[in-house]
Amino acid sequence: MTPPAHRQPAAVRVLARSRPLRWLKAGWRDFQRAPLPSMLHGLVFLLAGSVIAAVGWHRHYLLAGAFSGFLLMAPMLMSGLYEVSRRLDRGEQPTVRDVIGVWIHGGGQMARFGVLLAVLGTAWVLLSALIILRFVGAADGGVGDFLRAFVLSPNWLPFAFWLVAGGVFAASVFAITAVSVPMMLDREVPLRTAVLTSVRAVGTNPEAMMLWASLVMGITLIGFVAVVPLVVLVPVLGHATWHAYVDTVDAADLPPRL
Repeated sequence: MTPPAHRQPAAVRVLARSRPLRWLKAGWRDFQRAPLPSMLHGLVFLLAGSVIAAVGWHRHYLLAGAFSGFLLMAPMLMSGLYEVSRRLDRGEQPTVRDVIGVWIHGGGQMARFGVLLAVLGTAWVLLSALIILRFVGAADGGVGDFLRAFVLSPNWLPFAFWLVAGGVFAASVFAITAVSVPMMLDREVPLRTAVLTSVRAVGTNPEAMMLWASLVMGITLIGFVAVVPLVVLVPVLGHATWHAYVDTVDAADLPPRL
């Protein structure tokens, strides 16, 4: 017996390598059309980043993992931005209330996925801390001391191991979140269907998705380093992720979520 269409991975389109650049342009356009609800997300990320930096500044064994673990949760935290872009695509004018409504009433599928990402993020924070404690120790010191002791150390193997472990975590999370969260927001599909569709989208378009992942990582890093632009850059990335979903997934046969 063939499962219903909404329980199977959705069809995905083959994309040109440079397609993510169009998503960024569309994301910037959505930001300009709905600046207030968009900047609300940017402020949340700015506040969260500031808290992480304040708590971990002299706890280097937590700082790196906490920042990267926070980024693993970003696809869920951007769910309100997907809703803003979805409403703009429907010709509506989104409000801050719409964003808060998604955060509060995201639905069971979104809640379960959020728990999964939280578990993965926590696991990475703990693993990262263990790696750094094993090779650097827990001595107090600023970020500069940490960089000299771990990142710029002549013994590059510990940092390389940390990068590989982090890369495996990041690649896995990216594969299951590339389009799954906006898909669950847009269509009545089970969590499993959304995740498998996301993995299929990444596997079908490895070059475009590698470029997209690099752009997301690079732009986010610039935002955290420069601080203030984060208020704009994060919303643009969130809106662009919605357009990545619309552009990649053929969801026409799936029941819409009202």
